Amino acid sequence: MGVPAFFRWLSRKYPSIVVTCVEEKPRKVNDVTVPVDTTKPNPNDVEFDNLYLDMNGIIHPCTHPEDKPAPKNEDEMMVAIFEYIDRLIRIVRPRRLLYMAIDGVAPRAKMNQQRSRRFRASKESVELAEEKEKMREQIFSKGGYLPPAEIKERFDHNCITPGTEFMANLAKCLRYYIADRLTNDPGWEKISVILSDASAPGEGEHKIMDFIRRQRAQPDHDPNTHHCLCGADADLIMLGLATHEPHFTIIREEFKPNKPRPCPLCNQLGHLVKDCEGLPREKKGEHDQFADDLPPAEQEFIFLRLCILREYLERELTMASLPFEFDLERSIDDWVFMCFFVGNDFLPHLPSLEIREGAIDRLITIYKSVVHRTSGYMTDNGFVNLNRVQLIMESLGQMEDAIFKKRRTDELDFRRRQKDRNKRQRTGDRPAFTPGGQFSPHALGRGRDSLYGNPPAIHNPRQAAYEMRKQSMESQNQSAAQALRSSLRDGQLSYGSANTSGGSLGSPSPGKRPSENDDEPEPEDNVRLWEDGWKERYYRNKFDVSSGDSEFKYGVVQAYVHGLCWVLRYYYQGCPSWKWFYPYHYAPFASDFLNVETMPSDFEKGTHPFNPLEQLMGVFPAASGNFLPPTWRKLMSDPESPIIDFYPVDFGIDLNGKKFAWQGVALLPFVDEERLRAALEKVYPDLEPHEVLRNSIGSDMLFVGEPHPLCDFLLGLYECGSSDDEAVELTPKLCDGIAGTVKLDEAPMVPNKVIKTPIPGLEDILKNKCVGILYKDPQYPEDYVFKAAVLAGAKIPQRVLKAGNWEEQNSGKVWKPVIGF
Repeated sequence: MGVPAFFRWLSRKYPSIVVTCVEEKPRKVNDVTVPVDTTKPNPNDVEFDNLYLDMNGIIHPCTHPEDKPAPKNEDEMMVAIFEYIDRLIRIVRPRRLLYMAIDGVAPRAKMNQQRSRRFRASKESVELAEEKEKMREQIFSKGGYLPPAEIKERFDHNCITPGTEFMANLAKCLRYYIADRLTNDPGWEKISVILSDASAPGEGEHKIMDFIRRQRAQPDHDPNTHHCLCGADADLIMLGLATHEPHFTIIREEFKPNKPRPCPLCNQLGHLVKDCEGLPREKKGEHDQFADDLPPAEQEFIFLRLCILREYLERELTMASLPFEFDLERSIDDWVFMCFFVGNDFLPHLPSLEIREGAIDRLITIYKSVVHRTSGYMTDNGFVNLNRVQLIMESLGQMEDAIFKKRRTDELDFRRRQKDRNKRQRTGDRPAFTPGGQFSPHALGRGRDSLYGNPPAIHNPRQAAYEMRKQSMESQNQSAAQALRSSLRDGQLSYGSANTSGGSLGSPSPGKRPSENDDEPEPEDNVRLWEDGWKERYYRNKFDVSSGDSEFKYGVVQAYVHGLCWVLRYYYQGCPSWKWFYPYHYAPFASDFLNVETMPSDFEKGTHPFNPLEQLMGVFPAASGNFLPPTWRKLMSDPESPIIDFYPVDFGIDLNGKKFAWQGVALLPFVDEERLRAALEKVYPDLEPHEVLRNSIGSDMLFVGEPHPLCDFLLGLYECGSSDDEAVELTPKLCDGIAGTVKLDEAPMVPNKVIKTPIPGLEDILKNKCVGILYKDPQYPEDYVFKAAVLAGAKIPQRVLKAGNWEEQNSGKVWKPVIGF
């Protein structure tokens, strides 16, 4: 999911990191589509070695897009995914490796967020359906018109979760897609393809990072490999920096905020469901000849060059007169660690830190002010020095009261500006008075040399000015009288004063449309961080304890500090514990971080992930139970179920100072792992063979085409018929330096074998030219530490930033990057 608003903040602060992609597109000649030849040099003036696809960032927009009609069925979804990948290949053109990673079973810390998302999506879906039905009845009762309700099977995107039939079918379709491209596309002939589907545990982006870490630790790894990672999550930027690879680029769709969405009832733009009036669609053109809208524009892609971000951070973090040697790599690691305080997928952000309020800049300022007292860096290869973190938290804690008060001041200023803007929009942005006659404004260009001749001369200006003042006063009196009549009609005035009723602040009057009201309803906030006593109210409202309960606060801080250590270790060394999670909905205050140097930072070893169907039971609401076996599903809805409390039909959403429900905190109970496993023991025997297969932990697959040097080696393994359990070491020289082990697949994909298409309308592969085999990354001891440093022999890219770029960035001016590398 990433960090909200992080990318927008980063691209504005460091604009030169963004580069617009140059894309060649297929041409049509005599109604025949000519594909792009991806064997030719990359038009972006850079040759990428490896392309990594965080597949969930592709699956979601292809299955339920926001800017175009959704696919009608699963087959169309799969084709859309194929086309999306083809487009990325045309842009990036990898020369060595394509790595496709789908989210598998996630660590428990991530499952809590997944659970919150899926329960919230289910609740919002029900509420939207109820609101649509209610509005439909109201509109019809008033004689309005609405197009007939479209009857179609609703796609529950909760099925994009490991263990469902949808994900099993997706893996099957992607194997067909890889075989087809390796057989028929010349641009794929010399690349290796690794598919890590949903049966392999781990989040997609972290499976990719784990692969990179393990390859870097191999002696045959090329330290000048050019990496390109595709994904929309902002945390990919931190993950890319954490690799310390000097040639690392991220490709993502260009972010275009505030895209208009049609009303779900009438399919027209410009209003929400609650504001729909059932009016017929306006004619477009005299004869409605423009009724068919143009197809939506194809989404553009951009590159994020992390080598340039490293340049910016070097300028930002370099400090003079340090009591220790400055190390850019360690400074970048500290910067990544500080970014975790403003939000991540595993911990709530600290109340005093909002990225839109410049939280990261504030943390950098604190960091540079206390680093002379820390005697070193906060992090080392993914391990945290808690003594040095304590100094950061102490300084931030001293600022909290001022931060909360400034936030309130800024919020009130924003509401005032919003109120003024809404008022101007209601009046059509017209000035209060427009002079007429000889003083009336003229269009630009109607001067002495224009076709309309000279402007008329001014006669008797004193009399004209008097008439203008008189006309303006009459206009103001009429407006005031009209406003008074409207207020009296709506019952808003009592004797001697206006709006003195005891109604709540900002609530619209009965006779006044909400859109016409100057003050929007303010979300209820019982904590009021800007007023004295905020800490007591916070702990009383959020944790139901007193702020004087030092033992409880210490426990919350200890869990949060443990979480920070877990997240950093996860980013730099891999998952330190599959079982750990933060057991609270809210974060403590920075001023509560006391004696953190004594808190534990180690984790239980030898933990294992959930099985896929077990994870579904932990993250799905009862409304999505149809993806589970019948007896498992019953545990989610049967009142006598021992775990029925895990699946509330309704639950509270705490806005927590935010304005919209999607920004709030879903107050769901945390799943007790022991109780869940105990309940599932009784229904495990009910699984059918295909469900047992879906519930098993799978392996990655490695594919190469016949022209690839590794092909003969893999075919030799199948011909020798080695044991299925016997792992064979890869020869890195045959696979562009890629190390690891391979094992034979029970259903091998080998050359000259017919590959049946899983999608109607696509052709079978009659003469397959690729081979597939089970693959496993290089293995290391559990206590092995991957080094967070630039490898020996790496060539640092030539510097791009000039002094002027840095000055423009610091002065707040907008700097637009050039196209291409």
